Amino acid sequence: MAKVKEIIMSNIVVFGASGQLGHCFKSLSTREGIKNIHFPPESEANILDMSALKNVFEAYKPSHIINCAAYTAVDRAEDEPGIAIRINKTGVENLASFCADHQSTLIHISTDFVFRGNASTPRTEESTTEPVNIYGQSKLAGEVAITALLKNYYIIRTGWLYSEYGNNFVKTMLKLASEKDQLKVVADQVGTPTYAMDLAACIMRIIQNKSNAYGTYHYSNEGVASWYDFAKAIFEISDTLIKVSPVKTEEYITKAVRPAYSVMDKSKIKKNFGIEIPYWRDSLVSCINNLKPRNN
Repeated sequence: MAKVKEIIMSNIVVFGASGQLGHCFKSLSTREGIKNIHFPPESEANILDMSALKNVFEAYKPSHIINCAAYTAVDRAEDEPGIAIRINKTGVENLASFCADHQSTLIHISTDFVFRGNASTPRTEESTTEPVNIYGQSKLAGEVAITALLKNYYIIRTGWLYSEYGNNFVKTMLKLASEKDQLKVVADQVGTPTYAMDLAACIMRIIQNKSNAYGTYHYSNEGVASWYDFAKAIFEISDTLIKVSPVKTEEYITKAVRPAYSVMDKSKIKKNFGIEIPYWRDSLVSCINNLKPRNN
């Protein structure tokens, strides 16, 4: 993605700053010299703590809130539905309420898991939502809470996020390859790997655009892949020698059901904001090149 120009405006506050996407915003803001962006720690910015939220909004008087805070443990959510709903719905509802009171624009990260995943064409923002697991249900509930409380919001659905930071599929595959001679990876779940640095840059461009084209949007990298394709590309690009075998979902049992088809249509975000989206393999090369020094 092209370089982000310096953004001069009122304060931007990132919630969930310690997570993967939060770290990408930190890296991007440092690299591009983006001013007035703040990353309060969770101890001071817990979306379930109304007193903490009050302090953050009064201290920073944010024009924009970027919410990266979420419960993302898809399988564990099946055993902890209450916690998932509390964070992904109630916490988001809290943020939206404060944004409404302070006239702040909320940019909220949602997921492709709001869809059932039984389609064969890319899902648009208007496609029917029908999540098949607790995680997806909790994220959809958060979306509904935002739309009920706010007009000035951007809900950005994404999926298959990875980066140099946090725990993700790329880092897991590279770690497993250092420990094993062969791996089995699901080949009948299809989506698009998404480089979190690209998503962060996209969001900063939306803010920079100063548009009022509020609403729900989809963002992932371009192209389509299975988890098997993704794993093969990781090992090919990183020059890692390991045997990878494709398996069906039914051979790889998980507690939570996963959508079989998670490809999203990005026409709306490209048209409204002039976003150019990189192809997933090109972004994967960038990430792996950045990871190499860390692995030495």
